[in-house]
Amino acid sequence: MEWLYDLFYNHTALQAMIILSLIISSGLALGKIRVLGISLGVTFVFFMGIFAGHLGFSIDSQMLTYAESFGLVLFVYALGLQVGPGFFSSFQKGGYKLNFLGLGVILIGTIMALLLTCVTPIELPDMVGILCGATTNTPALGAAQQTLKQLGEPTSGAALSCAVTYPLGVVGVILAIAVVRKLFVRPADLEDHVQDDPNQTYIATFQVHNPAIFNKSIQDIAKMSYPKFVISRIWRNGIVSIPTSDKILKENDRLLVVTTEKDAPALTILFGEQESRDWNKEDIDWNAIDSQLISKHIVVTRPEINGKKLGSLRLRNSYGINISRVLRSGVQLLATPELVLQLGDRLTVVGEAAAIHNVEKILGNTVKTLKDPNLASIFIGIVLGLIVGSIPIAIPGISSPVKLGLAGGPIIVGILIGAYGPRLHMLTYTTRSASLMLRGIGLALYLACLGLDAGAHFFETVIRPEGALWVGIGFLITFIPVVVMALVALRLCKLDFGNTCGMLCGSMANPMALNYANDTIPNDNPAVSYATVYPLGMFMRVIIAQLILMIFI
Repeated sequence: MEWLYDLFYNHTALQAMIILSLIISSGLALGKIRVLGISLGVTFVFFMGIFAGHLGFSIDSQMLTYAESFGLVLFVYALGLQVGPGFFSSFQKGGYKLNFLGLGVILIGTIMALLLTCVTPIELPDMVGILCGATTNTPALGAAQQTLKQLGEPTSGAALSCAVTYPLGVVGVILAIAVVRKLFVRPADLEDHVQDDPNQTYIATFQVHNPAIFNKSIQDIAKMSYPKFVISRIWRNGIVSIPTSDKILKENDRLLVVTTEKDAPALTILFGEQESRDWNKEDIDWNAIDSQLISKHIVVTRPEINGKKLGSLRLRNSYGINISRVLRSGVQLLATPELVLQLGDRLTVVGEAAAIHNVEKILGNTVKTLKDPNLASIFIGIVLGLIVGSIPIAIPGISSPVKLGLAGGPIIVGILIGAYGPRLHMLTYTTRSASLMLRGIGLALYLACLGLDAGAHFFETVIRPEGALWVGIGFLITFIPVVVMALVALRLCKLDFGNTCGMLCGSMANPMALNYANDTIPNDNPAVSYATVYPLGMFMRVIIAQLILMIFI
């Protein structure tokens, strides 16, 4: 049976793969167990790694470092690609308020950590680990560990303190939300305050009664009008047609217009009269509206179209069709000529069947081609991210330059490529399942290595007095910022409870708490606010973890 012993304990590449695979598979299986409606999910891999390390399992230190680093890079880069398309648009309108409140949560927790370092015997690297565990932010821990290695400091303390405080970091946010709801939430706070979505399309019909636009072309009217709009169909004397940009509008024309809801009153003044029919119901059969034209969804799958402006294709004038809406990542966009198309966009095309068939050939509409992930662009992005993470950045007052490291560089490049890659004709599209697979593999691999590295001394640390102190301080860093900023959001900023919960969960990078909020609040406001706050919150925590160590060590 010596071969079996060597299989689990002799440091080889095979042994490393077996140990890590067992930790990940068992952790993911146990992570599905729900207690009081809460499950740890992939985070349970971290604790299974700790348990394996406590039992005496280990792998070669160089293999451990490689697997941990590769997992972290893969996870943060895939995360950046995911949040990139909505990162900068999240600052529009209500997003500013939510992100500022989220930054308040981060700022209070960071200040508390620095002050507690001064009044307690906890060293700064251990306090940074506590901060990462209290905010359930393992990418920030990865960034902190990379910075400690650059400074020649040991990293085991930060990993241990993060592991000790992580469980209460998960539960603490849920407990804080429950306390706020019980003690401070009024019935009015539970009402659904819907925020304006500047991208959400709105369909309406107008009748042309304004003499100022009689006998003017649609192109001329569009130049005169500030609100953006797309005329999908025009009815004149009972005949429906697809209007081109040089189409002349006449009195009593009926127009089917795609715009945004906030611009509808302005367009009513422009055209003359808005009809009362609701065209925004999901069950409308667009092909039954008239017998001459059909409406069809076409997916952009040709790489040549990626990054091109919709107007540059001249589809309307060349084929007599109209593109009224573009669905991208679940968001309806107005099909203006300036809209930059991306691989995977789903266009709503209106026209005659033969014309639409010709447009299909131009755009692609072969969904099977999207199922193959663009691995080359992913690894090129990772290389760029590692290069950016290696650039030394001189900051006044800090003796040694700051580097974004393995966590900061890839997430920044991922965000930039996700947001602007299509404009540079980069094929950044990845199916949702492939994106989740990349993130899942990266995070699971990182957590397994992190737990295995910290597990050898985890339990003996917990039972020591400083271990209990770590747990208590971690809970305070979790609980107090959440409660304080919840009161600010509810009372001073007049947010409803759903948006407040989403903002708090996003700023604390806590998807488990978001699941709790979604289960207890009937609308989807928590999820929307979470997605708005999460990108900036994740980025700031990764950078702050490094800056604290660079400035104060």
